[in-house]
Amino acid sequence: MTYFLVGLVCYLCGSVPFSYLLPKMKKVDVRKVGSGNVGGTNALRAAGPILGIASMVLDAVKSFVPVLIVSHIFNQDLYYTGIAAISAVIGHDFPIFLRFKGGKGVASTTGVFFALVPVSGFVFLASWLSIVLWTEYVSLGSIIGMYAASLVAYFFSKDFAVLFVLLATLSTLRHAENIERLLKHSERKTNLIEMFKKRR
Repeated sequence: MTYFLVGLVCYLCGSVPFSYLLPKMKKVDVRKVGSGNVGGTNALRAAGPILGIASMVLDAVKSFVPVLIVSHIFNQDLYYTGIAAISAVIGHDFPIFLRFKGGKGVASTTGVFFALVPVSGFVFLASWLSIVLWTEYVSLGSIIGMYAASLVAYFFSKDFAVLFVLLATLSTLRHAENIERLLKHSERKTNLIEMFKKRR
């Protein structure tokens, strides 16, 4: 019963669709523009860098907080922590509040990184930013960044490293269409520098 309650609470936390709610402040429905994905990248493109970055941060926080709390309450027990992490990310991917049509789990997975192995979180951010600035492909930066973070986690906790790989793989599966477009060289590019310049 405790496992179920932990999973349910974390799933509901993950289901809060910040990448949908914040763009609404500009009367933008991310489900009807761009990729139609309820995630930080689409929010970034559709609502601008300020609300887009805020969406990404809050999508990370909604998994970071519950996973951190569960981890501390149960002394980093792998089963409780794993259930909390997976449930929070699944909540983001399949939110009950949006008829189970959510994002691809990158920001929420990043929140788990920071909650359990903070170094992995920073490795993800560094990898993601470097790759996106270099290639302008957000999806590529996200996928490589998550696996890089998982690799680093191995040196701190083998169990959490396995959990991170599972979450990274789930997100990679959610990026199937992006991967196909990357292989065909038709993936949409995002120039972060130009985007922030336009904001000024």
